[in-house]
Amino acid sequence: MSYRLPPLNSLRAFEAAARHLSFKNAAVELSVTPTAVSHQIKLLEDFLDLPLFRRLARALELTAEGEAMLAKVREGLECFAAAVENTRQLVSKGRLIVVAPPSFATRWLVPRLRRLALAAPDLNLHVIRSLNAVDGDLPPGSMALDSVDLREEDSAVVIRFGGGNYPGFRVDRVFGADYIAVCSPKYLAANALHEPADMGRQVLLHDDAMAGEHTIPGWEEWFRLAGVNGVDSNAGPHFSDSDLVFVAALDGQGVALASRPLVAAALAQGSLVSPFDVAVGRQYAYYLVTPEAIAARPAVEAFRQWLGDEARMEEPGPS
Repeated sequence: MSYRLPPLNSLRAFEAAARHLSFKNAAVELSVTPTAVSHQIKLLEDFLDLPLFRRLARALELTAEGEAMLAKVREGLECFAAAVENTRQLVSKGRLIVVAPPSFATRWLVPRLRRLALAAPDLNLHVIRSLNAVDGDLPPGSMALDSVDLREEDSAVVIRFGGGNYPGFRVDRVFGADYIAVCSPKYLAANALHEPADMGRQVLLHDDAMAGEHTIPGWEEWFRLAGVNGVDSNAGPHFSDSDLVFVAALDGQGVALASRPLVAAALAQGSLVSPFDVAVGRQYAYYLVTPEAIAARPAVEAFRQWLGDEARMEEPGPS
């Protein structure tokens, strides 16, 4: 159904002026000037082609038409306000669904969720691990949300590992990722790792989950950057899941190439060590990608604020 309606601001100005019988007091309530209120009333009167107020020397009175219109305008504004409030309450009860790459979800996001619960105790959080949250795994424009079962009150965002160019979405950079060699302390104690050339005699753990030009680097790149030649950089066990590589490294089975921010906690705890200051950079970074339609929802804003605070606390080295 099509409605021919005047601007909402003119209706709000009319209701306030009619309630106060004063353009000045209405202006104070609406945080505008009396001239702006007068202008909005004039627009409404021109739209209706009839006067709504009698402008007396020291007073303001409603005309009969204004009196008749006031009750319905007030009822309509109250209905608008109720609809907005109901929607806010509906959204606040809905789920915030966060889709993230598996390794990011397991090693970075989940260990920090206790702090998120303290920062936003009412957040109804649901985390989904998905390789589709990595550039190149979906057609251009896709955001790994098509397979998510959304209810009307739900909000869904993606932590995406990629180039950051996602038209039609709000994009917030979380942090970049560079890759370093890591192993367990017991592996380091049992093997001579004094200089990068010593890596040629080690068990190399390979992450084939997202290997590519922009995503996870291979050992060949690490050896080239370290200036080490003549090494079979493809030797050693290969894994189809980043978390399997992480577990193998923790267990002392070899040396892995790992994203520095995703192993920062393990390095801080001493369960992993990095024997060399050699880092392979990547153009890709982690981004919070949000549909514009829900970007201002309280749950989304709360998560965005918390995520940014966490990322700034543990800002990694250059990507």
